[in-house]
Amino acid sequence: MRTFFLIAVLLLVSCAQNQEKPTVVIEKNSSRQTSEMATLMLQMFEVNMQHKELISNGEAVKGNPNQFTNIYTAKFTDPTEEKPNFEAYADLYMDNFKKVFEAQDDLLKQQHNNVIQSCIACHQTTCPGPISKIKKLILP
Repeated sequence: MRTFFLIAVLLLVSCAQNQEKPTVVIEKNSSRQTSEMATLMLQMFEVNMQHKELISNGEAVKGNPNQFTNIYTAKFTDPTEEKPNFEAYADLYMDNFKKVFEAQDDLLKQQHNNVIQSCIACHQTTCPGPISKIKKLILP
């Protein structure tokens, strides 16, 4: 009887171990595409984060001061989001961004922060969601 009981327990344990665990598969929704403007803004964030790190380390910024001129032509996620004053904000950003490459060492931090403030000013009028993320680019 003891042998039968031992065999029954071993059989149950071995069967229980062979059960497959359910697998959850998460698929990305490929039908949703990022707009040109959203892609550009992400690139701008990355470049300005690199600038922040360089300036924090006392190094000069690198790159192309004209790399974001497509800000004037990039399509918005929702075309109704583009406000009449967007071009003025784009001008302000581009002017400040170019000045980072021309700034003297003692003014580099201030000029970088001017670039970031121009982003915040625009986002206060349109698409305020990323403002908290943008503020992380400010140099103390």
